[in-house]
Amino acid sequence: MNDKTKGIVLGIIGESGYGTNPLFTLPLYSAGMSSNDVLFYRYLFAIILYGLWTTFYKKVSLKITFKEACFLLPLGLIFATSSLTLFISYRYMDAGIASTLLFVYPIMVAVIMTVFFKEKMTMSTVLAIVLTSAGVWLLYNGKGDEKLDMTGIILIFFSALSYALYMIGIKKLPALQNMNDAKLTFYVMTFGGLLFVGQALTEGGISPIGTPFNLGCLICLAIFPTIVALETLTISIRLIGPTIAAILGAFEPLTALVIGVCVFNEQMTPRIVCGILLILGAVTGVVVAEEKSKAEA
Repeated sequence: MNDKTKGIVLGIIGESGYGTNPLFTLPLYSAGMSSNDVLFYRYLFAIILYGLWTTFYKKVSLKITFKEACFLLPLGLIFATSSLTLFISYRYMDAGIASTLLFVYPIMVAVIMTVFFKEKMTMSTVLAIVLTSAGVWLLYNGKGDEKLDMTGIILIFFSALSYALYMIGIKKLPALQNMNDAKLTFYVMTFGGLLFVGQALTEGGISPIGTPFNLGCLICLAIFPTIVALETLTISIRLIGPTIAAILGAFEPLTALVIGVCVFNEQMTPRIVCGILLILGAVTGVVVAEEKSKAEA
């Protein structure tokens, strides 16, 4: 498997990992935990588990220089800002609308990479962005009468921009280019977690976990949509670049949809099937284009 193909596969795994969020989050909300509680425990457990895994299994030193810390701290906070503003936006608009609007971030990545880093925008990339955006829009199965709150729209804009800047930072920040993937992932989680700690403490503190079932859901949240998703996406961005990795982000709502149908008995409609086919077609086109460019190189 060449680096391009590996990057695409890891990107799909990472974004699919993010898509498992509802599977473990919704039961916690039903149990009475707030979004602040969930985010706090999710990142706390992720930092502990990944720190132990990285140190004792991978044998990776977590020592960093002051210069590296100066880049890692804002990168982690930018990543956390994306999650936090998305969660806050749910207070102002339907979660389905918010998640759909969030998918402007591949366009932001493509524009920033083209304007500031002179990345060549190919027709296949433009077509993939259009098709995946249309596919994500079709996946949203709203009632059509929801209102768009301006505060929510602004929050979603900052969430998308933060995520776009995070993806670009992984690839372009010079001080991090040679850093081990595991170390980079660990510090993004650690520094990003500081924001969730501050948010939780300023909004009434943290509730106890409660039941062993809640603990299990929190540990799964720490592993699948956090540790697995972050590390695989980090490697993917380094291998294929932030623009293509952003396009693969369509697998997040796609995975969430499949979980909704299989686990929460949500309805599968022809519109949703069309959305799935558009996303899969766009990603297939990206893979074919990447293989063709490699063969011509």
